[in-house]
Amino acid sequence: MSVTTAAPVTTTRTDAHAPVLPLVRDGLAATAVAAAATATVAAAADVVGIGATVGGAPIPPLGFAVLTAIFSVVGVLLALGLARWARRPRSTFVRTTVVLTVLSLVPDVLADASVTTKVVLMLTHVVAAAIVVPAVARRLS
Repeated sequence: MSVTTAAPVTTTRTDAHAPVLPLVRDGLAATAVAAAATATVAAAADVVGIGATVGGAPIPPLGFAVLTAIFSVVGVLLALGLARWARRPRSTFVRTTVVLTVLSLVPDVLADASVTTKVVLMLTHVVAAAIVVPAVARRLS
């Protein structure tokens, strides 16, 4: 009688979702930075006399931070979806977010506000995108 012992099988776990954590971590960090940056832009504009008043209602700097955070998280969720289902997630994400950023300027142009307020509103959108998009895109393949 002969006894055969099988060599232990070692497998390397390949987790297709491993990049999710760095993408979320960097995306949320960029979200926090962008929220602070847009609030700072709004506060600085207020200090120099450009109040963010739309339709007669003032928008406080914290309002800029909150909306930046909300829409930046939507961007991170978009990136997660593209990471999973897009053939070229990075380029698709960058193209999509550039288009969405440009579209986000349309309500600012149409807002019932002074020209300087419209410029501040548009500047905050561009500042937020300039912070969040590259940070998230870096984590996409």
